[in-house]
Amino acid sequence: MFLQRIALLCLLGSAVCAGELPETVLPAGVGVNIHFVTGHEQDLDLISAAGFRWVRMDFGWAQTERKTNEFNWSDYDTLTANLEKRGMHAIYILDYSNPLYEEQAESINPLTHQSQSDIASPQHPESIAAFAHWAAAAAKHFRGKPILWEIWNEPNITFWKPKPNARQYADLALAACRAVREADPRAGIIGPACSTFDWPFLKTVLESGMLEYLDAVSVHPYRGPKQPPETAAADYQKLRELIASCGHDERQRKVPIVCGEWGYSSHERGVSPETQAAFLARQQLSNLLDGVPLSIWYDWKNDGSDPKENEHNFGTVGPDLKPKPAYAAIQALTRELAGYRIKERFNLGEDDYVLDCEDSSGSHKLAAWTTGDSHTITINLPYKGAAAITAINGDGANYTPKREGDHLSLELSSMPKYITLK
Repeated sequence: MFLQRIALLCLLGSAVCAGELPETVLPAGVGVNIHFVTGHEQDLDLISAAGFRWVRMDFGWAQTERKTNEFNWSDYDTLTANLEKRGMHAIYILDYSNPLYEEQAESINPLTHQSQSDIASPQHPESIAAFAHWAAAAAKHFRGKPILWEIWNEPNITFWKPKPNARQYADLALAACRAVREADPRAGIIGPACSTFDWPFLKTVLESGMLEYLDAVSVHPYRGPKQPPETAAADYQKLRELIASCGHDERQRKVPIVCGEWGYSSHERGVSPETQAAFLARQQLSNLLDGVPLSIWYDWKNDGSDPKENEHNFGTVGPDLKPKPAYAAIQALTRELAGYRIKERFNLGEDDYVLDCEDSSGSHKLAAWTTGDSHTITINLPYKGAAAITAINGDGANYTPKREGDHLSLELSSMPKYITLK
């Protein structure tokens, strides 16, 4: 089944109907990962003020079904309402196991790498059926809400207990997809939330028949600190080719890709806070350039205060909500390019990116940066008689480009600049 867009019910670039992917208009597909459900309204206010329009959060099975067939959605009712009143949408991750239906199993802790005892992931007929029943109940309860349901989180690594198994995950995902579709035919479903581009895992899952039910294939394109966001382009293309080879009809062969989670940590051995800020803006822009309509940045807030700890430093703000450079960068992007979509990239060589962005009225802005060393380029103004009347650095500060006739000089750096043309 495929979710048809109903344009009359959605405002272009700003609103998304229940269960649908956003348009490729900024900031409709700009999202962030959180780690809370209730409370934290100050966080949500800041998230909204930054221009984020999607929030991704675990939707835990064990927390919402503590007694067999008794479901408590109240905390997620609160979060959903808090997001809706701020004009935001949710990706809820149907994830993790439940001691009501599965036994303990020995696994490896992903942070300490020590052996630990965990509840096994659903891998028996009874636990798979119970998970699917719970997922369907959630979809039915939240029917009509602006939610995408994601099937599990990174099942190709340690989040699948006791160890990753693509076939086991595919069995669970298919059962959950079918149950959610039956409960709400218009529900939006994404998966498999694969950590990095794990090609053998992805191939097994996509060949399982899951594409029949997915509205998008979600991946987490994490890479090292010396691999900037633009390096994901080749992987996206390879994934599109895999989807096309596994699909059984034209729709399945063209299922879109979403970036379900991806960030860079600003810990001491990671990227600097300034580079993290540039990479956040460039992740959103380069993903849109690659046809990825929805991109979730990991993470909203630093998970701790240790500058040496990788997991403590993915956030756009600190634990005290003090903004990092990344916050200013995403706010500048979503403000300056609100209502714009990428029309084309100018042909300036491999390292330099100058994107022509256009809004519904025909107005144009440029987004410009380089993946190489900072330098100055000169381009022909793309529209006769256009004048570069305003320009903003990616941190929100004013910037004045040099213009001589129909030639525009731009100082390219790691952080994007936004130039308004009239």
